[in-house]
Amino acid sequence: MINDLWYKNAVIYCLSVETFMDANGDGIGDFQGLMRRLDYLAGLGITAIWLMPFQASPGKDDGYDISDYYNVDPRYGTLGDFVEFTHGAKQRGIRVLIDLVVNHTSDQHPWFQEARRDPTSRYRDWYVWSEQKPENADQGMVFPGVQKSTWTYDQAAKAYYFHRFYDCQPDLNTANPHVQAEILKIMGFWIQLGVSGFRMDAVPFIIAKKGAAVKKPAEQFDMLRTFREFLQWRQGDSIILAEANVLPETDLDYFGEDGDRMQMMFNFQVNQALFYALATADTGPLVKAMEKTRARPQTAQWGLFLRNHDELDLGRLSEKQRQAVFAAFGPDKSMQLYDRGIRRRLAPMLKDSAPYIRMAYSLMFSLPGTPVLRYGDEIAMGDDLSLPERNCARTPMQWSREPNAGFTKHDKPVLPVITKGPYGYQHVNVAAQRRDPQSMLNWTERLIRMRKEAPEIGWGDFTCLDAGDPGVLAIRYDWRNNAVLIVHNLHSKPVEVEIDPDVGEQGNLLIDIADGDNSEADDRGKHCLLLEPYAYRWFRVGGLDYLLRRTEI
Repeated sequence: MINDLWYKNAVIYCLSVETFMDANGDGIGDFQGLMRRLDYLAGLGITAIWLMPFQASPGKDDGYDISDYYNVDPRYGTLGDFVEFTHGAKQRGIRVLIDLVVNHTSDQHPWFQEARRDPTSRYRDWYVWSEQKPENADQGMVFPGVQKSTWTYDQAAKAYYFHRFYDCQPDLNTANPHVQAEILKIMGFWIQLGVSGFRMDAVPFIIAKKGAAVKKPAEQFDMLRTFREFLQWRQGDSIILAEANVLPETDLDYFGEDGDRMQMMFNFQVNQALFYALATADTGPLVKAMEKTRARPQTAQWGLFLRNHDELDLGRLSEKQRQAVFAAFGPDKSMQLYDRGIRRRLAPMLKDSAPYIRMAYSLMFSLPGTPVLRYGDEIAMGDDLSLPERNCARTPMQWSREPNAGFTKHDKPVLPVITKGPYGYQHVNVAAQRRDPQSMLNWTERLIRMRKEAPEIGWGDFTCLDAGDPGVLAIRYDWRNNAVLIVHNLHSKPVEVEIDPDVGEQGNLLIDIADGDNSEADDRGKHCLLLEPYAYRWFRVGGLDYLLRRTEI
């Protein structure tokens, strides 16, 4: 069962082909460059790669405006290059997930071009049209402040078309069975080329009913079962990782109460509460978010993350909580985006404090689910706020002190490499950190190894223990007669806490598997822990003979 559900104890690494490494010398990353870095990822301990869009695209929204689902953008290489990459990843035990962007296409896609030209075309009903501009056209924008409407008039079609995102991204009419059949073909095509699954973009919008007459969103959840059935028929262990920023009350609608829909979802609820906890040293809302998202089928899994390629969306927090996070991590308007989020990378948000950053990642890796690490965060890369919108956190990977950070030999990379300040590539790069035993890179490698050796987190159930301090989070995981206890101090000051593992005599001994000391319980069965500022402790409960004690069921 462990092998069948590989994603339960995986470590996923998110990257953009165009910003990872350029082997062709044109300033844009490509699959040949990515191939050359597979050994680096394997050495880091990565078990799965999530690739952001690389299909043919005009590139108006970083590849999320696709004009051909069945081909690689020629800037990145060919289909042959892609197959070589997936084969190389498989040789190293790394699975590949790719973005599945099927809520919308590019307005340059042949489907849309034919649909707008010919009202009798079979593709006309593949999109969403209205003869009159709907009254709610100025509502529901994904990018408020940048996007002005969700309906745009097309001169050729002589009608308005619906676009939840930018006007260059017309929405597909996903309720159309022919569109659904095409989505299955797209998945089947890439599965055949070596893909192990998909990160499905904007899932709530894909399954929502669309049209001028729709006043209240209504989801078509059966569509998710259709996707799941097709994937498991084609390749039994392939998965869909859903991007669905929804309320916990609807989680099981996406997973399926019988585990027959999405295998994984990003836990946005926990992500936002986590940043509130980091900002205020108050773990109460985080614990509540963990409890609210506890229920899920045995085959389902959460994807846990700190930062990704988008803004840090704080829309699920209360106004007071959101302002507290803004004040701590993005006080300037230039650091904020879409009136709801922060567009920075993690290291500058946490003021380049190594203990703070490491505690944050230790915390994320130890929350219930599968950790998702973003490229460059293993070396604490920074951002370039002079770049527009989300591009500030999408700069090229910093490999060395060579010109353009070893990313390219070209004079002009696809986005400028960070050259100035403490996050410049001269100071922050892989080559330098490899030689430093105390570097963020070497620490991250140890963290990944530690996480993979604690399957209790991915497979087991959790219990939040009372540490007597809201700034200290203590979680115990139980699985197959084994337990791990993980403690984090979110305070910027040292604290002393007493914790009862609550597992009987086995809890009298805690073996630290991270960077600290072991602990023995006092006569009351409690452990007195002195935690330095931003300290973390990963304990094996009961000793290091846990593999001998692990049961098969």
